[in-house]
Amino acid sequence: MRTVQNGQATDKLSVVYSVHVVEGGEQGFLDAYERIRRSVASVPGHLIDRLGEPIDDSRQWVITSEWETPEHFFAWQQGDDHRALLEPLRRWVDQTQSLRFRIIQETVGART
Repeated sequence: MRTVQNGQATDKLSVVYSVHVVEGGEQGFLDAYERIRRSVASVPGHLIDRLGEPIDDSRQWVITSEWETPEHFFAWQQGDDHRALLEPLRRWVDQTQSLRFRIIQETVGART
């Protein structure tokens, strides 16, 4: 199923990356994320990144990104630079989970 946005069909992908930041590693994690975010922002097909900070003491952070198509994401993920770019982040996390979803419905603000 494709999302319809502004009258046109899209094939957007949402990637959810859940990470457990090691105790005391928050600033290192944030610094590594900032370098990754800046690099990924220029990747063809990348639309947006969001960083979610835990509101409790769980140290469980969430990074979400949206891509024009799954193909754009997988081309970036399978590229030579991907592993090297994410390597500094691995120092600051001890658990990760990655989920990928095709966006089939989207609500943006109230319509009047």
